Amino acid sequence: MTYVVTENCIACKYTDCVEVCPVDCFYEGENTLVIHPDECIDCGVCEPECPADAIRPDTEPDMDKWVEFNRKYSELWPVIVSKKDPMPGYEERDGEEGKMEKYFSEAPGEGG
Repeated sequence: MTYVVTENCIACKYTDCVEVCPVDCFYEGENTLVIHPDECIDCGVCEPECPADAIRPDTEPDMDKWVEFNRKYSELWPVIVSKKDPMPGYEERDGEEGKMEKYFSEAPGEGG
């Protein structure tokens, strides 16, 4: 099992989760985070830290696409270990549907 970041992180990018991760397996894109599924130790401490409920275990239905999404971008983006402010407009976008098509950017974040 592993945990993965799902669509609700896009355009919100809370980073509360990265501070509690004991293995630093979060990676930062321009407007979302991902978890490297091979580095995640399945401890689950990140899941309750996410205000957007965007971190889910891969054992839930239909998570295969999110595991692959997280794997792909964790190999392209820089690691993030420090909490940062969420994205501007995050309050309005939290829970919004269709964020992948509307907002997702493949560009890397700053990391750090």
